[in-house]
Amino acid sequence: MTRESERNRSFSRRAFLSVSGGLGLAGLAGCTQKNPNLDSTADGADGSGTDDGSGRLSGDIDIAGSSTVFPLATAMSERFEEIHPEVDVSLQSTGSGGGFANYFCTGQTDFNNASRPIQPEEEEQCAGSDVEPVELKVATDALTVIVSNDNDFIGEGLTVEQLYEIWSADESAETWADVDDGWPDEPIELYGPSDASGTYDYFTEAVIGEESSHRQDYSPTEQDRTILQGVAGSKYALGYLGFAYYSQNSDTVRAVPIKDGDGDYVEPSLETALEGEYTPLSRPLFTYPNVSALQDEHVEAFARFWIDNSTSEEIVADEVGYVPLSEAERERMLGRIYAAAEGLN
Repeated sequence: MTRESERNRSFSRRAFLSVSGGLGLAGLAGCTQKNPNLDSTADGADGSGTDDGSGRLSGDIDIAGSSTVFPLATAMSERFEEIHPEVDVSLQSTGSGGGFANYFCTGQTDFNNASRPIQPEEEEQCAGSDVEPVELKVATDALTVIVSNDNDFIGEGLTVEQLYEIWSADESAETWADVDDGWPDEPIELYGPSDASGTYDYFTEAVIGEESSHRQDYSPTEQDRTILQGVAGSKYALGYLGFAYYSQNSDTVRAVPIKDGDGDYVEPSLETALEGEYTPLSRPLFTYPNVSALQDEHVEAFARFWIDNSTSEEIVADEVGYVPLSEAERERMLGRIYAAAEGLN
């Protein structure tokens, strides 16, 4: 079967036009049921496309980027490799910015995972290396603020204003009593992602804003486990990271409910993120394949396999801990892959 006829099984020209007309991010409304293709071979990822005449997909796929997206990319790549054992997917957790700057935009990787949108300067760097990224939304995260289980004073939670006082370079509260005079006069021990991380960028934008910058006197790392261990080990520690890492370790640390403006304190969860209640720390997660990489059948097949299963509660929600895409979002993302692979974008 030719490459063109194989693709036409997934998208007719008319179907493509109907799903790819709008390229903006969609909302979370919609269905998140288990994908019926999950336990079968997704259309276009079933080995019918070949590059060696054998009827099998083969080749290497290199992925760098976000530590937040890393567990989702791992879950998808492991399933894809089970179906296509001659495809080798190599994953690195480098941070969103580190992945763009050092790997993807220099042409060394096929995908870059990101927990925030690509920045203009990154697009410019990519263009200088003839790298053309395609933005694919893969899930929604509820960025989570954590404290030790021994923390017995924080009460209902923290307001966005209090987070600003703690993390802003302008305020830089030194003790918990600086934030609330009823809290202990003990130094706040801070743990969080480094400035190469999309989680750092998103938190800075959502909580601190343009009028200030993220304080630098904290313990930065690209290893979420290090954040968890640091916070778990001290009654007076505070940190933030992606919801998936918290949900897999909810017995060792405690998630802090967040109050935005005049609203109520809201705990991070898949449900509060889906309903738009957990603000301002709900955020979209992305992977960015290179257009030229999508010309390789095994790379295109993997991209479509990932997006085809992005509505799966079993993988995205139950196994990893994020909010799946709606069916409408999934179709839009598949349209982007088709357009890039066919040179229509």
